Amino acid sequence: MADKTTGDVFMMYKGKPLVRENDTFCYGSMKDTCVLFMQVMTYKEVNGEQLPDKVLVQILKTDASLSSTDRIVKQDIKNGLYEALDIGSIWLERYAK
Repeated sequence: MADKTTGDVFMMYKGKPLVRENDTFCYGSMKDTCVLFMQVMTYKEVNGEQLPDKVLVQILKTDASLSSTDRIVKQDIKNGLYEALDIGSIWLERYAK
């Protein structure tokens, strides 16, 4: 999907943009009330590959007038990116209304 204002192209997952920069992932639209934020905290080696191990999962309000601590709706640490995105997408559906 292309952003009409900047021309950026985002990968889509379940109809929402999923953006990655280094160890940080953002899932959802800033036009919604909340987005999913995931940050890889540690990696583990599996068959010679470095895979995400501990991932910080947060639901954040998109209201820029709030302080960074007031923007946090829910958070947890999950094992692996699959588990983080799985629970995070459920939380996002619940809170981004």
